Amino acid sequence: MTTLAPVRAPIFRLLRSELRWIYRRPRTLILLGLLALYPIVFGIGTQVIDDPVQATRDQSMVATVAGNAFMLPVLVLSTTMVFFLPLGTTITASDALAGEASHGTLRSLLLAPVSRVRLLAVKAFGVAVVSAGAALTTAMIAFITGLIIAGPDNLVSISGSTLSVGEGLWRVLVATGWVIVQMWAIGAIALAVSATTEHPLLVMASVIGGLFVFGLLSQIPVLNWMDPFLITDSWNYIVDFLRDPIPPDNLVIGLLRAVCYIVIGYSLALARMVTKDS
Repeated sequence: MTTLAPVRAPIFRLLRSELRWIYRRPRTLILLGLLALYPIVFGIGTQVIDDPVQATRDQSMVATVAGNAFMLPVLVLSTTMVFFLPLGTTITASDALAGEASHGTLRSLLLAPVSRVRLLAVKAFGVAVVSAGAALTTAMIAFITGLIIAGPDNLVSISGSTLSVGEGLWRVLVATGWVIVQMWAIGAIALAVSATTEHPLLVMASVIGGLFVFGLLSQIPVLNWMDPFLITDSWNYIVDFLRDPIPPDNLVIGLLRAVCYIVIGYSLALARMVTKDS
């Protein structure tokens, strides 16, 4: 009697199925809706201040958004990457493995004719797409909102130079890409934690709580030696995208730090997945 070999599902079908499952969840759609609404509300809010000012190096960053279409998307990214974007990324990562385990569906996935490496790759792809989509949606809506409120002639860097719409859009896209890599690092660590537990809330509490602890540690002068190991230490340098020319040193360091977290996070997640009991 011949034994039929298990048929491996096409990778594109697995990826499409993962994205369909993610984007059918109400909390994913709610989060994206809030991120889309936030830059509109933020942009309108900057117009109700009593004395809008032009952008200069020494003035309040929030105040300079009024009348400046370039600063709104970068400032929106800098505020959302502190909490909302990491929260959305962590929620997706916690549902990817811990959520599946809590519902009992991860066991069937581990027994299916899909290697555990491919399974982790599919889950990581879903987390990466959600975090990238959320950041890109937020940035583009903020950029369009800034153009509508301030006009295309008011794209001014904090160095005082006026940018064209094309150059402003390019800088916003580069800043968004930088933020996306930071979120991918958060997603990698969240997946590593998600692979070790069956409780999604524990994943969210661990990762979001860890980010707050990192932020606190970076404010303590005596612990400055820890700064190179804290992923949040580079997040303040997103404002460098508002300078002309852009100083690359701190941004590159932040990018390399995020890549290290990505490698470590996915390595730990893979090590757990290949040894996980079915």
